[in-house]
Amino acid sequence: MASTGLDHDLSKLSLIQDSYPQAKDAESDPAKLSSTIFPAVEYSSTNKTEIEQWLITSAHIASPSEDSAKTAERLSSLNTHLSARTCLLGSKPSVADVAMYARLAPVVKGWDDEQRTGEHGYHHIVRWLDFVQNAPLFGLKVADAEKVNIHPDKVVYYPKPIDQKAEKERKKKEKALAAAGADTAAAAGGTVTTAASPDTQKAENDKPKKQEKKKDMGEKIAAAVGAEAPTEKKAKKEKQPKPQKNAAAADKPLSPSLIDLRVAHILKAVKHPEADSLYVSTVDCGDAPGTEHTSEYEGKVVRTVCSGLNGLIPLEEMQNRRIVAVCNLKPVKMRGIQSAAMVLAASPRLAEGEEDKHAGPVELVNPPADAEAGERVYFEGWEGEPEGQLNPKKKVWDYCQVGFCTTGGKEAAFDPGAVEQLKESGKTDVALLRTKAGVCTVPSLTGATIR
Repeated sequence: MASTGLDHDLSKLSLIQDSYPQAKDAESDPAKLSSTIFPAVEYSSTNKTEIEQWLITSAHIASPSEDSAKTAERLSSLNTHLSARTCLLGSKPSVADVAMYARLAPVVKGWDDEQRTGEHGYHHIVRWLDFVQNAPLFGLKVADAEKVNIHPDKVVYYPKPIDQKAEKERKKKEKALAAAGADTAAAAGGTVTTAASPDTQKAENDKPKKQEKKKDMGEKIAAAVGAEAPTEKKAKKEKQPKPQKNAAAADKPLSPSLIDLRVAHILKAVKHPEADSLYVSTVDCGDAPGTEHTSEYEGKVVRTVCSGLNGLIPLEEMQNRRIVAVCNLKPVKMRGIQSAAMVLAASPRLAEGEEDKHAGPVELVNPPADAEAGERVYFEGWEGEPEGQLNPKKKVWDYCQVGFCTTGGKEAAFDPGAVEQLKESGKTDVALLRTKAGVCTVPSLTGATIR
């Protein structure tokens, strides 16, 4: 696989060379290097991408030029990530753990007790770091004098212990409520089955079993709650006619407004570990927390997006930039990694009968400079509410994409005249693609297609 741009950084980490002699002759690819160091561990395509991402994060954390607020944000995100994980990949050790340790240990050495174990400290980072430097699983060659000194007796903040008295009182109330429920059910003529001790069973057997008393009790309970007293036998309810099912919602007329186009922010991009033509990007699309097919990265809700732009757009141009993304296509797996959106890019329009050799040039569609991630992108005159997720069988994207184009002024646009299914819509004017801040553009391609 092609270089990721991280190989040179890894080669500088003497800890890897000192701890793992087999790594000297191993391939420099991080995922393959992990397999060499930890041969018993199997890494999925997602794991390989995560290794790349954690290597980038570790380099950022250790960078002296990194903004302090951004570093604090990254550390907080890492601390949360490690709160329920043994290693960065969960239970799987990898070269990402070793690289993160090598770069983070000097930082942690400078932390005071409050930063390490205070109420708002990085407890989980400290716990993970101590595990990595001492666990036989990693077998790091780190002299005791060089290890981060962890003091178990210098914990500043402990989570509040459970109040045993309050807990006992809570259980007592639960037991009383359960008993009251049993009495109520019995009074109403119900049957309650409990597992009782011999003493309890004897006491129950000694109780007078008079149905009249139960009936009286049931009447009292019913009076207290304003209900009818239970009868010996409940009247059979009359069957109600089933309501008719609502008629299926009518299909919305074909329109590019059904496509959820948004401004998106690529936070980082790496090469796909299993496909030379693909990039894997971590993208902020402005989703709310908990949205399906999203995860969290550095405090932001993000989607993983695969794009066939490797070899067409330099990797460095995919970093920290705003794009236009299609956000309601059905997620698909691309060589083992699920892609939850699509990046819009322009390329020359093919002549009739010409074969698409994917040779480029290709240019990303740029939103206005001050547009924010999640901001709606739409075609003028085609405003409307997009579908939650496009139904592939209705081919909304396939039909409308034919009309996506660039103008002579390098603006992104939609030509309804190019869409056979819209020729009777009455709309013929080319509509510009825009946000509330302005029109979306491409650097140089005119008369191109966008997809």
